[in-house]
Amino acid sequence: MLETTHFTDIDDISASELDRVLTRAADIKSGDDETQLSRATLAMLFEKPSTRTRVSFETGMTQLGGHALFLGPEDIQLGHGEPLSDTARVLGRYGDAIMVRLFEHADLLEIAEHSDAPVINGLTDDAHPCQTLADLLTIQEHVGPFDEVQAAWVGDGNNVGQSFVKGCAMAGVDLTVATPPDYAMDDEVIAQAAELGQAPTVTTDPHEAIDGADVIYTDVWISMGQESERHQKLQAFEGFQLNDDLLADSDAKVMHCLPAHRGEEITGDVLEGEQSIVWDQAENRLHAQKGLIVELLDN
Repeated sequence: MLETTHFTDIDDISASELDRVLTRAADIKSGDDETQLSRATLAMLFEKPSTRTRVSFETGMTQLGGHALFLGPEDIQLGHGEPLSDTARVLGRYGDAIMVRLFEHADLLEIAEHSDAPVINGLTDDAHPCQTLADLLTIQEHVGPFDEVQAAWVGDGNNVGQSFVKGCAMAGVDLTVATPPDYAMDDEVIAQAAELGQAPTVTTDPHEAIDGADVIYTDVWISMGQESERHQKLQAFEGFQLNDDLLADSDAKVMHCLPAHRGEEITGDVLEGEQSIVWDQAENRLHAQKGLIVELLDN
């Protein structure tokens, strides 16, 4: 089992525990590990809509011999007067673990503070650590040992990117981050990466970031709830699109956590092209999360 009770961000676990989760995930995926969590229940608390997060967790629990319970905003008292702390106390006594997908990271931390059961971050506005597990598993499969990998993040310094920065530092991946000046990674995240292993190289030039890269990763520029910033962001991110021109001299693998806004941060041709490993990356949400859940719950 992991030393941590909760998984609120990627650095809640140590570098050695990260390696253990990824190894467990790979073994479960290959069939070498057939661990079952018979009769275990995962309460899934959703404030945001989801495709991959809901389906991968629900399917994963079924495959592990347990049960996942979807709880949307209209299904429980959350948002209708009951404090988060009370919801957390009750769900922590009913279920073996709680997965939450929320807007405010502080709400996740409050739930974790009051829950007796492990709490897993399925996404907040600040972090997406389960995505990082899948990302690293995919890089390991397609590129090789982490200390031989050069990766590039091109686009918005968002929640997915921030967890990826810390995950790469922990794993030993050499990372370069290219963002427009006004949409950089949080300074605190860069500082945390330095403490965890190695801070990424930071630039505002996407061409510089992808030079020599084995993996190039992007995400949407306009995240859920940012629709009013659309025009402003499209102007700011001019030149950051993953397209045939930017990738003309690169044979790097291309990653995207999905959903993709084709024609904005990435073209359809690149997303569907020979360099894309996006669909394997999406599948690995299932396997990475199963590895995490087993490590959290298996006695």
